[in-house]
Amino acid sequence: MTPCDGSSSKSSMVIDSRLHRIVAGQPYPLLFATISGAHLYGFPSPDSDFDLLGAHVLPLQRVVGLEVRDETVQDSRVIDALEMDIVSHDVRKFFRLLLKKNGYVLEQLFSPLVVHTTPEHAELKMICRAGISSTSPNPLPGRGGEGVITKHHAHHYFGFAETEWKLFLKQSPRRVKPLLYVYRVLLTGIHLMRSGEVEANLVTLNELFRLPYIAELIERKTKGEKTVLNEADVAFHESEYQRLRGVLQAAHEASSLPELPSERTRAALDDLLVRVRTRGIVQTLSSRG
Repeated sequence: MTPCDGSSSKSSMVIDSRLHRIVAGQPYPLLFATISGAHLYGFPSPDSDFDLLGAHVLPLQRVVGLEVRDETVQDSRVIDALEMDIVSHDVRKFFRLLLKKNGYVLEQLFSPLVVHTTPEHAELKMICRAGISSTSPNPLPGRGGEGVITKHHAHHYFGFAETEWKLFLKQSPRRVKPLLYVYRVLLTGIHLMRSGEVEANLVTLNELFRLPYIAELIERKTKGEKTVLNEADVAFHESEYQRLRGVLQAAHEASSLPELPSERTRAALDDLLVRVRTRGIVQTLSSRG
């Protein structure tokens, strides 16, 4: 099998078999593990490592005492020259993050680059998916299918974009990578507010937004992590950054997403958490692997 690369569509990407080995080496059963970072965003370069994110299930004896350990587990490995990192949260912590305006966990949960999955992973996505989109109708009416996505997730994308923009300006020479992160974050946020759908791939997003400079920036970034930007272009991109922040603000104000997850959604998450904790999970290798 070959690693994912930015030249393929997300649905046809083949998961490198070496990634299954780091998943198999984790100390606790995984609800799921997905690929994040540049491979998910659509602009990996040849020297990009793999970032895996997911949720694990601590055994009961680990969570009923005075102190809960290993709520977050991190692991870094190099297997046959492939650099990879995995970060996973215990399901209770992950579910709580889902109930906050946390875009990171949404993107992890809905990443189409699945290294490891379970039936419970599929159920979790059904509970959490927003019901406002015509292409993603409410999958669980009356039982939590309203989703965890709220209009206040826009604040996550405002903050994330601002952080990446400051990073872009701070570096000398200025690199293409953080600039692409700025655009990726803003377009993901705008699309989320408008549709209720999580889309983190910049290539896919730009099929909707049609920003003429994105393809060139991606082409330059995919040649290497440290590709730099022409200083003459900085003023233009600052103008675009401010313009897209305004578009995100307008999308936030006009969004029909709810203010908070519903009580039915919270109850459905609680029910799934109890079942996973007390009965374990059914391990299933991803069909993409």
